[in-house]
Amino acid sequence: MNETRKFDTKVQYLKYKVLREVAKQAWNDTLLENLLDIPKIIVPGKTPTMRCCVYKERAILAERVKIAMGGRSDRSNIIEVIDIACDECPAAGYEVTDSCRGCLAHRCEDACKRGAISFDHNHVAHIDKNKCVECGQCAKVCPYSAIANRKRPCQAACKIKAISINENNAAQIDDKKCISCGACVYQCPFGAISDKSYILNVVDLLKKSQLGKNYKLFAVVAPSISSQFTYAKLGQVISGLKKLGFHTVVEAALGADMVAQAESKELAEKGFLTSSCCPAFVDYTRKNYPTLIPHISHNLSPMATIARYIKETTANAKVVFIGPCTAKKMEVQLDTVKPYVDSALTFEELQALFDSRDIDITALEEDVLDNASYFGRIFARSGGLSDAVAEGLKEQGLDDFELHAVSCDGIEECKKALTLKSKNLLKENFIEGMACVGGCIGGAGCLTHGAKDKAQVDRYGQEAMEKNILDAISILQ
Repeated sequence: MNETRKFDTKVQYLKYKVLREVAKQAWNDTLLENLLDIPKIIVPGKTPTMRCCVYKERAILAERVKIAMGGRSDRSNIIEVIDIACDECPAAGYEVTDSCRGCLAHRCEDACKRGAISFDHNHVAHIDKNKCVECGQCAKVCPYSAIANRKRPCQAACKIKAISINENNAAQIDDKKCISCGACVYQCPFGAISDKSYILNVVDLLKKSQLGKNYKLFAVVAPSISSQFTYAKLGQVISGLKKLGFHTVVEAALGADMVAQAESKELAEKGFLTSSCCPAFVDYTRKNYPTLIPHISHNLSPMATIARYIKETTANAKVVFIGPCTAKKMEVQLDTVKPYVDSALTFEELQALFDSRDIDITALEEDVLDNASYFGRIFARSGGLSDAVAEGLKEQGLDDFELHAVSCDGIEECKKALTLKSKNLLKENFIEGMACVGGCIGGAGCLTHGAKDKAQVDRYGQEAMEKNILDAISILQ
């Protein structure tokens, strides 16, 4: 099939081509000697395809290569800005458009408390950016709606206001606010913001396992994989992972079953909890609502929970998580998770890994991925965790505890629920926080970001052999 059709946008496709080439060179042990040639391999000839000239295009590609190789070592943040690529967006903020009629009322001037508005000889308004504080009062009173807020796509996508514009008119990320959700990565139309890749770590793990190193390499796949790789069958994706060199493929959904059981019990004991499954939500809570930190569930995420089980029961095991989430790359750096998960990939990166080895998954036989329950699998969509906690209470005979859950679909809804709780105004006793709209199926590392069909997730859940949580986790005992 046309490989561009595997992705939503040409920006994703460009990112994929860089990842694929970096991985291919790493497999062949030629990365360092061919490092400077990778931009030329991706953009051969002298005709630019995306920028003003081929030289700038290749300079930007060189920066993309660095991020594909792990990015800046002096910054722990997973999300990075490629400054040289961030120069095409107009200056953000309020601007006077051509709709200004030069009226006599000058309501915009009266509304501005900073004296930022002046008029030329035609009475057309102008905004002094050095005085403007972006309050928007001028836009509210303009009778012609002639003042527009031209917010940059990355700033509009970042609901926690972690992105600002620096003196060079490029985006900059406040690491103290950023939660690594990756919303800005997908929304930047120039691909000037990207998530660091650890694809080289994974290639190294795969190569060493194939050379007979004394460990078994496990792939832990997120349940949202059911909505990805739509050009192939799920069983073929599993076969592809084993063809890459993974010893075993395990569902993170089995970890979700384990979490649902433990979290429902913890909730009944404590009376109120916020969920621990979404690392971006947990990070947001810790950074912005310190008084609520004691209420965060003490359970590890499903990824870390199943990885811990694997390492505790399998000698010399190594674990790679594969999912839709850029924040998982941040989570695997945490001291509480690092011992259990050796690296993390997104679905975008997995596609690049397949193609770096010329593996056509559509030509493979189907393998089986079936070691979780319906309730573990529906963690992939917003509301799934709450449903699973309700089931966990029921199965453990704790249904005398009355669950009142609020399922927060996206970080804005999370903020609302956390704010209410911090002011003792929240009536619910469980906050399910999902930073991405739709839940994990809306993650920034998805191949196809339009696949947010919750019904499809439920159908995948219904295909599980185990229909309840206790039956699923009984295989672990």
